[in-house]
Amino acid sequence: MLATDAHWSEWVRAYESLDRAYVIITMLGVRGSTPRASGTKMVVSTQDFHGTIGGGELEFQALQRAQNMLTDARAGQWVENFPLGEKLGQCCGGSTSLLFEHFVPVSQSVYLFGAGHVGRALAPLLATLPLKIHWIDARTQEFPDILPTGINALHPDEPLDIIKRAIPGSYYLIMTHQHPLDYALMEAALRRGDAAYVGVIGSQSKWRRFKLRLQHRGFKETALANVHCPIGLSAVPGKRPAEIAVSVAAELIAHYHARRDAIPDIQGPGWKELQNQLSASETLFDNPSDAHIDDSTVET
Repeated sequence: MLATDAHWSEWVRAYESLDRAYVIITMLGVRGSTPRASGTKMVVSTQDFHGTIGGGELEFQALQRAQNMLTDARAGQWVENFPLGEKLGQCCGGSTSLLFEHFVPVSQSVYLFGAGHVGRALAPLLATLPLKIHWIDARTQEFPDILPTGINALHPDEPLDIIKRAIPGSYYLIMTHQHPLDYALMEAALRRGDAAYVGVIGSQSKWRRFKLRLQHRGFKETALANVHCPIGLSAVPGKRPAEIAVSVAAELIAHYHARRDAIPDIQGPGWKELQNQLSASETLFDNPSDAHIDDSTVET
């Protein structure tokens, strides 16, 4: 959980890892007395916001603009000028231009290791979902002649390099033709510390062996709890490749929906709290001279 006073860039990384849309508000330029200096930023999502551009009616209206942008599925930018006089009820007397930058989440990245029977049955299912699929196997001959649309096939000599370069918050589906490689990929994914999901094909006895090795290497139970082995929903039985593929896809769908719907641990002040704060105080600055901030204090 991030501290409430964490730098705005840390909140951006947190939103990116959760595939959450957000708006960055930046004070582009200021004239006269303003509550914050040029370059000051705050970050807004549909659930919370972090940082401040000075409070008062300026911030309230900026948050409303950001909230409206967040209802649009498209990314975009908007610049608007705000005079800080009678119109906004703030006594600073200056003016500022605000840049609104709306960022929308990209598709969840999934790394599928293995182009064997199950991998070939699973890849077409995953391709129909809102996921960014990277399909990895050094054996190029195992891939179908025509790949499902949207799948990125990779044939590295060293599959572990893929995990080192993987996008934070990714899903890892490990089902290669070699148990030692399965273990090495699983350990590498866990060592990153930012995997959203790690699934490994195999039996309960395979997982017991892998778990003992991980414990011997110092992994805690909290890390081991993130491993799904045997992979797939137990409610979907069957040992045929198609049956296993449906089971894995079902577990993946359930997991990413639960993750997106869950209340995250990064919530900050809510919209109702902001309204209460504004009604209790007209502005953060009672004296215009107190509002001036030297350029040396600009946030970056």
